[in-house]
Amino acid sequence: MTKVKKPEFRPNEFVVYPAHGVGRIISIEEQEIAGLRLELFVISFEKDKMTLRVPTHKATEIGMRSLSSPDIVTKALDTLKGKARVKRAMWSRRAQEYEQKINSGDLLSIAEVVRDLHRTDDQREQSYSERQLYEAALERLTREVAAVSGVDEKGAQKTVDEVLLSRAA
Repeated sequence: MTKVKKPEFRPNEFVVYPAHGVGRIISIEEQEIAGLRLELFVISFEKDKMTLRVPTHKATEIGMRSLSSPDIVTKALDTLKGKARVKRAMWSRRAQEYEQKINSGDLLSIAEVVRDLHRTDDQREQSYSERQLYEAALERLTREVAAVSGVDEKGAQKTVDEVLLSRAA
């Protein structure tokens, strides 16, 4: 491991980790693991009270990325306005697809899941697993919208809710 690595992420910067959503890099540290010296990003996920250590040379390989641009956030919010596209496949297959989209870390894919699983008051009740997937996708979406927009999560939640309600109207 003599390659010179240039980490493109810096401490105090928000990043998106595919499986966990938005976190903040609190430091870059060196640790010895199994006899190897590794440089690690230490990422804090405040809401989940979790700290993750990611080797700097593996960060982009595993899909860690910077926050989306405001353009992408706008596209994601526009995606929410679209008509829900629910495939007629079995629920287990759809659930698997939704799970993959959520864990991809791609904001537009996450917005598609929110759009497809969103229910208004006059629509049929969601199953437990639908609601779990919807809430996971909604939380990822609002956290990233909040981080990009510079507002708190409540403000981002309000923005997303308004978009979803405007679709229903």
